[in-house]
Amino acid sequence: MPASPVTPTYTITDLSREFDVTPRAIRFYEDQGLLSPEREGPSGRKRVYNGRERTRLKLTLRGKRLGLTLNEIREILDLYESPRDTAPQLERFLHSLALHRGTLERQLEDLQAQLAEIDQHERQCRRLLAGHAGGKASAGQDESA
Repeated sequence: MPASPVTPTYTITDLSREFDVTPRAIRFYEDQGLLSPEREGPSGRKRVYNGRERTRLKLTLRGKRLGLTLNEIREILDLYESPRDTAPQLERFLHSLALHRGTLERQLEDLQAQLAEIDQHERQCRRLLAGHAGGKASAGQDESA
């Protein structure tokens, strides 16, 4: 009888190092229902994460970097694990993406307006400094004459 392949497992320390997050953050995602590791040892204190949980953590962190809420991330994780042809889930996910896109586009417009304002202030400061430096130079020449 062939031996069954060994599924890799990870400790909370392994995952926190790999993804550069604190164990506390991983436990928080667990409390939010995004992760559900197996429990081992006395009183089930030791968390053991399998490949599925590692992938869920990876997708959770990616979603956070994109600015998604935990509920949106949960929907993505549910979609990831569900059959690919579930139309209601896909439509709900598309709706979440559209809302998020709208938020990001508004933020981008705000950032572009702020950058334009900063450019204007920088130009004005440079003009004032150039005039100020020119005034000092001519004043210094007058005093030496």
